[in-house]
Amino acid sequence: MDDPRHARQRGIVSRSFTPRQLASVLESVETICREVIDGMCDRGEADLVEVLSQPFPLLVICDMMGIPRSEFRTVLEATNVIRGAGDPDMLGGRDPMTAMLEAGIQLTTLMNEIAEARRKDPRDDLTSALVNAPDDEDILAPHEIAPFFILLAVAGNDTTRTAISRGMHLLSQHPDQRRIWQDDLDGVTTTAVEEIVRVASPVTFMRRTATKATRVGDHDFAEGDKVVLLYGVANRDPRVFDDPEHFDVLRNPNPHVGFGGPGPHFCLGAHLARREVAVAFRQLFTRLPDIEVVGDAVPLEAMGIPLVGGNQAPTRPLHPDREPESELTRTFFESG
Repeated sequence: MDDPRHARQRGIVSRSFTPRQLASVLESVETICREVIDGMCDRGEADLVEVLSQPFPLLVICDMMGIPRSEFRTVLEATNVIRGAGDPDMLGGRDPMTAMLEAGIQLTTLMNEIAEARRKDPRDDLTSALVNAPDDEDILAPHEIAPFFILLAVAGNDTTRTAISRGMHLLSQHPDQRRIWQDDLDGVTTTAVEEIVRVASPVTFMRRTATKATRVGDHDFAEGDKVVLLYGVANRDPRVFDDPEHFDVLRNPNPHVGFGGPGPHFCLGAHLARREVAVAFRQLFTRLPDIEVVGDAVPLEAMGIPLVGGNQAPTRPLHPDREPESELTRTFFESG
């Protein structure tokens, strides 16, 4: 979305994403993470995605928005379909477009009902803040609240899920880096979280359209050209990062673009995402200090988030007989 629509909506939402407004949410992150890890402690062996990195960030978002826990499974399954529609495991035999449409309708219906209830009876949650405002401040219109929730539930969930999952995978591949972090949680957590975001690059790519002729680096673009931004590649740029393929939990400075580049579209939830990743590993290392990876990571066959950019291939092979669905898909795999 471009200005002025973008500036207006971001301005409304950003009122609730200041450090002060997020204070209670950040406190709940600790509680929710502890609750989720409680459920995995006695299992002996478990799928980390299913028991921790999948439910944890989505529970934070649902609680923040005032979504009742009884609707958590609905939100989880719908967001899985929207972000993972390229993978048959997420579709249950349905056509991708039909499944995505149904998931979108589910989330829209749920959010519209909750927003209407909060207009009549505001509570201490983000939904209430977005549909009610003091002093005649602007609020999200009825037709805007559901799309915002879908964006938040999808983008704010899958990215953190992938960062936690890939983070554990990276630590299993680099036990020396794990020891450095685990031996000094207070001193290393900040830089370790940034390095996980850099190497994992949870948002794989974005496509944009050039609005005018311009030059970026050594490339000339004409108005209307489609441009694919590959974040995993940018985060391994040897002109910016020393030894970029090395996973280094002490890397500093670390000017990655995992939360987007600087400017008006920088991730509003970056502060919350950093806190979630930090809390997840701090609690894992404290409560389950001997946790170890015993199986291979199997990423989804999806385009937006689960595949890693750069020169790392997915561990589940892409089907050689499956024709890419669009020029964008073809460009992504040829470039990435």
